[in-house]
Amino acid sequence: MKIFSHGLTDVGKKRTRNEDSFLTNDDLRLYLVADGMGGHSGGEMASQMAVAIVEEVIKGMSSDAEATVISGVNTDESDHGDRLKYAIQVASSRIHDRALFDQNLKGMGTTAVAAIFDDGYVYIAHVGDSRAYFFHANKMEQVTVDHSLVTEQIKAGLISEKDAKKHRLKNIITRSVGYQEEVEIDVKKIPVHMGDRLLLCSDGLSNLVEDEQIQAIVNQYSLKEACERLISHANENGGDDNVSVILAEVNDLR
Repeated sequence: MKIFSHGLTDVGKKRTRNEDSFLTNDDLRLYLVADGMGGHSGGEMASQMAVAIVEEVIKGMSSDAEATVISGVNTDESDHGDRLKYAIQVASSRIHDRALFDQNLKGMGTTAVAAIFDDGYVYIAHVGDSRAYFFHANKMEQVTVDHSLVTEQIKAGLISEKDAKKHRLKNIITRSVGYQEEVEIDVKKIPVHMGDRLLLCSDGLSNLVEDEQIQAIVNQYSLKEACERLISHANENGGDDNVSVILAEVNDLR
């Protein structure tokens, strides 16, 4: 498979530090957005570690058969979703360990939404409220469900999706990478076709730009221009948070 991609991050209008990190690796067909938290330099450190460790682990499993076997994720029953889960779990453990030895980093963690394309499918793993949107035949589908307090309240019928956008606790997530040593990771596998696109983003986009506007921009523009316009719209709508976006497009299925 051949995937083209573009990624972009911006500090926004109200933050002084960018705690988001992202990865685009077209050779591995691996993509990841991480939105850190933890005060001082903790959030920035956690998101950077998540991106670097996931890439390191996936790269190692792709090039070293023995390492893959040792990890227990290269059996006949496993797939790239298992690899992503394993890589994010390794990142969570290492981030947690790092925080234990540095009081300035205590409590740090990060969201993570990651994707690997292979053999006609995209495998998506996520923790927290960074999102993945899938585009096929000009239709958009949100394929991740936020691990957040407001999402739990929506499921319980306590608030509406419209209310959630402005809820004072909208930034509280219920799962993160690194805050605890082990973390539950959701994985999805989606068949892809020529021209399909995948958007990975931090909540700096999804909280400030409506789905209809995201869909219109992604369907209308090139990968680079769409990323630029998405971030521009988030900033025009207040720029309350750091905002990161990755767009990946299926260019060849062979």
